[in-house]
Amino acid sequence: MANIYQFLPDIDGAEFAYVSMLINPLTDEQAQQFAVMYRARRKDPQMILILTLLGFFSIAGIQRFVTGQIGFGLLYLLTGGLCFIGTIIDLVNYRKIAADHNMQQAFEVATIMRTMGVVTAPPTPSTPPTPAQAQE
Repeated sequence: MANIYQFLPDIDGAEFAYVSMLINPLTDEQAQQFAVMYRARRKDPQMILILTLLGFFSIAGIQRFVTGQIGFGLLYLLTGGLCFIGTIIDLVNYRKIAADHNMQQAFEVATIMRTMGVVTAPPTPSTPPTPAQAQE
């Protein structure tokens, strides 16, 4: 079993629980490969907060574009962050936005590694859990 903090020291909470479940059956070398791929795709919650704050002053919805939610990004861009109400909600929920994106990316990295034959571990769930499910 790989030590998750050794490879990804900056994660916590539900993200920690989900990623540790994914790398639990991996060897240290496989966990390191996972960490390198995951770190490149992961978004820091503080960056999401800064991008959301930029929505008040310049481009509304940029945080949604960065997390891959193109539809919401376009909606926020064209409506001024839904008249700033959506942007205010995103300010409150910036950690959840980042956690959802990061869990999806962790799942995709695990799937890519399994497809490439790097990991011969038992399959992970077919869809990533919600943050509430990952904390259980």
